[in-house]
Amino acid sequence: MTRAAPPGEAASDFTQPGSATATLLAALLGFFVVTLDAVIVNVALPAVRADLGGGIAGLQWVVDAYTLAFAAFLLSAGSLADRIGAKRAFGWGVGGFVAASAACGLAPSLAMLVGFRLVQGTAAAVVMPSSMALIGQAFPDPVKRGRAVAWWAMGGAVASSAGPVLGGLLTLASWRWIFLVNVPVGAAALVLLVRVGRSARHRAPFDWAGQATGAVAMAALVFGAIDAHRAGPALVVSGIAGVAFAVVQARAKHPMVPPALMRTRAVVVAVVIGFAFMVGYYGMPFVVSLLLQHHGLSALDTGVVFLPMMLTGLVLTPLVPRLVECAGARRVVVSGLLVMTIGLAAVAETAGSAPVWATAALMVLVGLGGPTVIPPVIAVLLAAVPGKQAGIASGVLNTSRQLGGALAVAVFGALLSAGIASGTRVSLLLAAAVAVLAALTAYKGLSRKDRR
Repeated sequence: MTRAAPPGEAASDFTQPGSATATLLAALLGFFVVTLDAVIVNVALPAVRADLGGGIAGLQWVVDAYTLAFAAFLLSAGSLADRIGAKRAFGWGVGGFVAASAACGLAPSLAMLVGFRLVQGTAAAVVMPSSMALIGQAFPDPVKRGRAVAWWAMGGAVASSAGPVLGGLLTLASWRWIFLVNVPVGAAALVLLVRVGRSARHRAPFDWAGQATGAVAMAALVFGAIDAHRAGPALVVSGIAGVAFAVVQARAKHPMVPPALMRTRAVVVAVVIGFAFMVGYYGMPFVVSLLLQHHGLSALDTGVVFLPMMLTGLVLTPLVPRLVECAGARRVVVSGLLVMTIGLAAVAETAGSAPVWATAALMVLVGLGGPTVIPPVIAVLLAAVPGKQAGIASGVLNTSRQLGGALAVAVFGALLSAGIASGTRVSLLLAAAVAVLAALTAYKGLSRKDRR
């Protein structure tokens, strides 16, 4: 039986037979493809530079164009998922992502590649919160939703595991295949979407002022971190736009980020943890990939070095929901962040001098953070907000994650300009310090009794 829609919302029919399974599979594939495109690129960066030219700054933009657009439009994408329905938003996002991936694979210049990466990131921004909102609507029971989130996270875990090795393999033929591989996966998600039930719509005007000021604030911040010569003016613009964003959200009738949402303890804690987690989890592969290939490893060999770390996440992801049910979210998340801190510090002190197998083994400690941090945090977040705000809450969390990753690449890339070995060490020690702060935030902010 279809549930009655709340006032202002259209009815949804997620209770129809097979709808929940189709929803989970479609959302999983969507998360897979947007995650794959983030991790598959790192090992191919030297090949991209050899073909299209550009220095470290150019490679930073190949990575950060995607991540920045992802972060800048996630908030609007979360609102879009709430307003037009998660199913429709998901379809638009996956379709746009497939088209942009094909364009990236055919890009004739570095500038055009960066431009298509911006489009790709924008489409990915629509996919992420809408996929999470679909799961929240399809699995209203908190325990079942927690398990569904874990399976959804499997899409990211598999992409993270396969990405570096797959990127190395595809680069043997051409770096262009790292983008073209997204096309069939995205097409499969769209086929599954046909079987997904209608999702609820919460009608309200679009917050154009909030989108504009938020996007400018984040773009200027990342630009300033990458381009040291123009960092001052960029950071001033970022600060002004950030203040304008806060004012707009406080005064808007239909704000993109409702102020009441940001007064929710679980949302604030999730935002801090998501940002800090991605500094290490996204920043480390960027610097270590360049370091290993600087020391003579091929793209494929570099991908293999990351394989144990990524497989750790793949194996542990299905087990984490049961662990959270037994031990609570706080213990699991804090433990994951502390183990991640140890791994980042150990890799910082040994990468480039230790045997490759030792680097691979130490990065496993960082890999433990993937399944033990983000899935429990997502489950806690979804349990703490009303269903009609699931999309925007997901967008806020993922904006913090993508912004953390974008800033990590921007800052770490600048540190590499002083020397790849010393830059890698300082970058990873900085990531370790941020992870410690995240562990403290999780310890203070998450409830001891939380089992979801």
